[in-house]
Amino acid sequence: MNNGKLKMLAGAAIAVAMTGTMAMAEDWRGWNIHTEGYPNTVAMDAFADLLEEKTGGEITLQMFHGGTLGSQPDAIEQVRLGGLEIGNFNLGPIGPIAPAANVVSLPFIFKDVGHMFRVLDGEAGQMIADGMEEQGIIPLAWYDAGARSFYNGTKAINTPADVEGLKVRVMNNDLFTGMIAELGGNPSPMAFAEVYQALSTGVVDGAENNWPSYESTGHFEVAGFYSLSQHLIIPECLCVNADTFNALSPEMQEAVTAAAQESAAMQRDLWVEREASSRKAVEEAGAQINEIADKAPFQEAMAPVYEAYLASNPDLRPLVEMIQATE
Repeated sequence: MNNGKLKMLAGAAIAVAMTGTMAMAEDWRGWNIHTEGYPNTVAMDAFADLLEEKTGGEITLQMFHGGTLGSQPDAIEQVRLGGLEIGNFNLGPIGPIAPAANVVSLPFIFKDVGHMFRVLDGEAGQMIADGMEEQGIIPLAWYDAGARSFYNGTKAINTPADVEGLKVRVMNNDLFTGMIAELGGNPSPMAFAEVYQALSTGVVDGAENNWPSYESTGHFEVAGFYSLSQHLIIPECLCVNADTFNALSPEMQEAVTAAAQESAAMQRDLWVEREASSRKAVEEAGAQINEIADKAPFQEAMAPVYEAYLASNPDLRPLVEMIQATE
C-alpha cells in the first residue's frame, strides 16, 4: 500500500475518532436555589469545574443559581424529566415524589447532623437513594443543610403552646403541614422566594429554617425571634437525572460521582463556617435567640405525624426503625 493511501486511511481514522469524541461530549445544565457566596453555590460551581476536569472535558456543566430557572418543585420535575441534568435540592420537596426520601422529613428523626450523615452513608441511605432513582433522580452526594428551627416576629417559642394560632410558612410537604397542625399552628406552604414579603406584610407570622437561610434572606429583619427547636435536620442532595447518568460508561459514572463527593466535602466544611458566621451576624443585628430547655413536648406531639406516615407507607417502617437504631 502506497504512502498516499496510508495517509488517507490514517486521516479517515482520526476523523472517525474525533467524530466519536464529539458525539460523546455533553453540555449539562444545573439548578440551585441559593445565592452567590452560599456554601452550596460555591460547592456547585466547584462541582462544575471538577466535572470537566475528571471527565477530560467530555462533560461540562453550566450552573444557574438563585432559582433563576424556576421554583424548586419545578426544577425537581425538570431533572426527573431530563430538561435539566443536575439539581441541588432539599429532600423536603422530593419526599412527596419519593416516599423513601420523605423519611428524612419526619420531625426529630435524627439526633443531630452527625447522626444524619451516618444514616445516609449506610444501608438506610442506599434505600433512600434507590427510592429516588425509581422516580428518575439519583443522589450523587449529600450536602449539609443544618438543623431547621422556628422564627417569627412576635415572641420566642419555648413550648408547643407558643405555636398555637401562628401562621407558619413551611415547604410543600404533608409532613411539614402536619407538624405545624399538631402544634396548634396554621401551616402555610409557599415558595421560599415569597417568604420575606409574606413575613413583612403579615401574610404569615413565622417560618422555620437553618441559620444561613435565616440570615442570607434577611428574614431576621422581619422575624427577630429565633427559637432553637431544631425539629428538622434535612439533607440536600446533588442530584442527576437517572437516565442521563445510567447512559454514561462506568468510567464516566465514576468520574461524575467522584466530582460530586469532592464538592460535598467542600460544602460541608463551608457550611460549618457559614452557620457560625450567620448566627453571629443575626445576633449582632439584634435578633433574639432562645434555647428551648425541653424539646420532649414537641417530640411527643409528633406521634400522630409518624402514625399517619407509617399508615400510608407501612413498607417503610423498617427504614424508620433502622434510622432510629443507628448510633
